[in-house]
Amino acid sequence: MASSQYFFILAIVAILVLSILATEFVVADDKGWTINFDYQAWAQGKEFHVEDTLDFKYKEGVHNVLKVNRTGFQQCVAPLGIEALISGNDVITLATSGRKWYICGVAKHCENGNHKLAITVLPQTVSPAPSLVSIAKECVKPIYYGWMMVVFDILAMVMV
Repeated sequence: MASSQYFFILAIVAILVLSILATEFVVADDKGWTINFDYQAWAQGKEFHVEDTLDFKYKEGVHNVLKVNRTGFQQCVAPLGIEALISGNDVITLATSGRKWYICGVAKHCENGNHKLAITVLPQTVSPAPSLVSIAKECVKPIYYGWMMVVFDILAMVMV
């Protein structure tokens, strides 16, 4: 009985840790998914990992998001039959590693407005939990620190 409780708690902790490690990227931050923006400059220096999400925000009906291959990206052409995302708040979970390409398929936004994004997605990495000292030194975002404290509190309650 006790071992099944430990297993259940460890499963919850594992799910929490993985969700904490995923990052949500709002594409172009407050500019959103729009024309005449340098998406490559925005992506430069960012690390995208499997399970992270890309959030494309734009006014519904004005733009769309198409996932394309390298050729489609270079030529601003989507393959036949590809389904456009059109909600204005399209969230894509990065499920696999490798290069990913996205364009806007409305009018000539991609060709004339540089409305396209290319990124490299790295494999998901789960490293050992950092010590509290290293967390403090690196000034990790408060939400991450808060979640880690929740995980440690749960483990402490279980072991008592």
